[in-house]
Amino acid sequence: MSGAVFDLARLAALEELALLVGRVAACAALGINRQTWYARNRRSPAPPTPERAPRAAHPSALSAAERDLVHEVMNSERFAEMAPAAIRASLLDEEVYLASESTMYRILREHGEVRERRRQRTHPAKKIPELAATAPNQVWTWDVTVMRGPDKRAKYFLYSMIDLYSRYTVGWMVAACESEQLAVDFITACLDKHRITADTLTIHSDRGAIQTARTVALLLADLGVAKSHSRPKTSNDNPFSESHFKTLKYRHDYPDRFASIEQARSWAARFFTWYHLEHRHSGIAMHRPHDVYYGTHQKVHDTRAKTLTTAYHTHPERFRKPPRPANLADTVWINNPALRQPDPTPINTT
Repeated sequence: MSGAVFDLARLAALEELALLVGRVAACAALGINRQTWYARNRRSPAPPTPERAPRAAHPSALSAAERDLVHEVMNSERFAEMAPAAIRASLLDEEVYLASESTMYRILREHGEVRERRRQRTHPAKKIPELAATAPNQVWTWDVTVMRGPDKRAKYFLYSMIDLYSRYTVGWMVAACESEQLAVDFITACLDKHRITADTLTIHSDRGAIQTARTVALLLADLGVAKSHSRPKTSNDNPFSESHFKTLKYRHDYPDRFASIEQARSWAARFFTWYHLEHRHSGIAMHRPHDVYYGTHQKVHDTRAKTLTTAYHTHPERFRKPPRPANLADTVWINNPALRQPDPTPINTT
């Protein structure tokens, strides 16, 4: 038996024996120092919490009636919209002194009124964008990202428009600046290229300056395109563009800086060619965006299914069940309401 187990056994025996013959005799019989027993069985009571005596009022403090008067004056119709400093100054101009500015604030704080006492207009909560696409050219999402130039002050701006359902980039542009007119030209070119008709498309974006510009809004209204915006400071409301830019900037050959705007455009052209024709996108069942946008993905799916079936029949022992390729989602959402957490049930305090 180890020493630790032995000591515990002796202490347990000591506690039982102490009930019969007392602590002193039990310790002597077992050869255990009494301090060991006291250390093991000490039950020190919690220290009492000292009661703080009520703070005595200062001899020069205002009386309860005087404090009520100050509070009533500050909330009167005349002074309700004024700060304590302005109230005190106005009263001093009339040869009236009620209290110091700090005392006025102290009285307001006691009543929970150290805030704007006028009724404030509150902005309604921003509506959560809920967009769904079941086919290409139903919802597009766009954004602008910065591509660093040859020096610290040089920047190039990549405009990118993505089809929500297929992740296909329906249009892109690298420009030397970010402006409303460029945004208008960019959107117009995308719509013309893909022959979008009125009342068939929604374009979603965040709340950047050019995305919410009046000229862009008028253009979309004239062309019969619905517009949608993210909520303020909510990047998850435009996740597809954000993810797209991350894929772009995490490419192994993405340079730290571009020597010129021509180099930036050349690199972007190579990237989008790869992205459309070679990249197997995890969000679209590992298909290529080009195949999904132009509707040729079903042939690819059938080829995958045939290959997996052949592999299964060749070596069925290697599979738990017949394998099948992943299917495209029927609907692609931005903020699917079915997945949103319900608001907590309000507590009834009545």
